[in-house]
Amino acid sequence: MNSTYLIVMAGGIGSRFWPFSRTNHPKQFHDVLGVGRSMLQVTVDRFAGVCPPENVFVVTNRGYTELVQEHLPALPADQILGEPIGRNTAPCIAYASYRIAQRDPKAIIIVTPADHAVLREEEFRRLMSVAVEAARTNDVLITLGIQPSRPDTGYGYIQYMDEQSLPGGQLHKVKTFTEKPNLELARMFVESGDFLWNSGLFVWRADVIIGAFHQYLGDIAEVFEEGADKLGTPQEENFISQAYSRCRNISIDYGVMEKADNVYVLPADFGWSDVGTWDSLHRIGQQDEHNNVVSGDVLLYDTTGCVIKTPSERLVVVQGLEDYIVAEYDNVLLICKRSEEQRVKEFVADVKARKGVGYN
Repeated sequence: MNSTYLIVMAGGIGSRFWPFSRTNHPKQFHDVLGVGRSMLQVTVDRFAGVCPPENVFVVTNRGYTELVQEHLPALPADQILGEPIGRNTAPCIAYASYRIAQRDPKAIIIVTPADHAVLREEEFRRLMSVAVEAARTNDVLITLGIQPSRPDTGYGYIQYMDEQSLPGGQLHKVKTFTEKPNLELARMFVESGDFLWNSGLFVWRADVIIGAFHQYLGDIAEVFEEGADKLGTPQEENFISQAYSRCRNISIDYGVMEKADNVYVLPADFGWSDVGTWDSLHRIGQQDEHNNVVSGDVLLYDTTGCVIKTPSERLVVVQGLEDYIVAEYDNVLLICKRSEEQRVKEFVADVKARKGVGYN
């Protein structure tokens, strides 16, 4: 276990979860699930027994480093890696991977977003152990694929080959990645039985992912190779500022995983949700007898299928709504049909243009 490291990606804004998730306080720092712990705290808790605390690294925007310290007070400051600007997941993973490889060139690295939910944590840890052991003994890039429960257009899809698997038969070679298909295609994928949702959870050895950067994202690898000796020193912050100005904005999926020929997927079913939208919170939240998910001091009348999240100090009375989102946080109240939640990003853009930055 001492050679297993964790990279927690905690720099996103989560604008689809507006107005709860805001630029100055994104959703990973909120208790979205109503369990008394923020999404970031729950994420790190989840890896207890999989990865020792001294091997946990959190990558976040430099503007959020104090929030990370507040939520994870036991985490040493030098294990919080601050990004000067957002450049998507490939530079984020490169930064943390080079930092870890400097300490332990044969490290096994787990990469996780900070804002996902897992309902069956024991099964999650079991599958993580399977993936870690496979990464330890094979030169492969592993992703966890979630058994789809519906044709959802909000997720990427992974097609795998049953006939090509690693010893033990649990990990299958990936055939294709498809980013967020239309509904008809998503329906075909689910019905075929050989597609999984792309969870954004990855496992690999440090030397294998760095080799993949050299092969598929040579420009990013070159940037970090030049300054690798500055990582973990007082020069790191200045180097990273320069490095990120030279890195393009690209995801690890598009930059590496879709191109590499050594990608394997571990099919998983542990009650996963990316909690990326209000509708996803409705699906995984505790529903009352009328299918409402409620957080706050709320009285409901003739109301069904709603997700309602309001401040506990404000009494909210709702009558006659069906399948709506009612969300209030920090001077913004959103009332929107659940079926129209994909327009939230449009609302945020309009609010920013008309009202200024104080509301986004």
